[in-house]
Amino acid sequence: MNFHLIRISVSAIVMMKKAKRFMDDSNQNTQNVVHMTEYGPDQQYAALSQVEGYWDALRGDKLVPKRSDIDPRGIEHALEYAFILERIAPGVARLRIAGSHLSDLMGMEVRGMPITSFLVPASRRRFSDTMEELFETPATATVHLKADVGRMTARMILLPLKSDMGDTSRMLGCLVTHGDLAETPCRFEIQQIDLIPIVNRPAKGVLPVRSPVREPVRSPVRETGFAEIRHEYAPKAGTARPSYPPYLRLVKSDD
Repeated sequence: MNFHLIRISVSAIVMMKKAKRFMDDSNQNTQNVVHMTEYGPDQQYAALSQVEGYWDALRGDKLVPKRSDIDPRGIEHALEYAFILERIAPGVARLRIAGSHLSDLMGMEVRGMPITSFLVPASRRRFSDTMEELFETPATATVHLKADVGRMTARMILLPLKSDMGDTSRMLGCLVTHGDLAETPCRFEIQQIDLIPIVNRPAKGVLPVRSPVREPVRSPVRETGFAEIRHEYAPKAGTARPSYPPYLRLVKSDD
């Protein structure tokens, strides 16, 4: 009986040592622990996705939607970050409508100001060239920005619109920042610009037309010189060549 108790106590001690060793290894190898919060969806630029999705739904099978199609209720959760531009000259566009977040960044009312006012002078030419390409192509753009003072970053999308005259001279945009505002007016420098050309989509219920498959046409064999075109003879399967009678000879007699 005593031997049995001694064996149980020894087994318990061994198990306790293994558990302690496992806990020590877990504390040392923290790199194996995966924090699921690091893989959560990025919600800091959700307003950009809402504005872009609304613009894409408006255009449907058209190349670019109209300015008159924009309803603020469609982007009510992103209104403070949204704006509408009007092209007044090549590479120059001013703010017709701007959300409150843009005024907070500049520390003043921004309606009527050129959109390049939000950029440092070194980045304005590049931005103007991009806008001109968006209007002419047309195309959409995502602009990655960084504040010239502080650690604030920002992202802007630009989506072309048609005016009531039918020309592409308006633009729906959205500017979202991440980080604390260091000072006003806040200006940004361009880090990267992503351009995506706009392509037409087929209308609903319309299938793409496929051309019928045709058999290749064989050209007849041509002879050299003055000979006529010689067509190749190919008898049908299962038929034999016809047999002709021997040629007749005309025998002339003086009798």
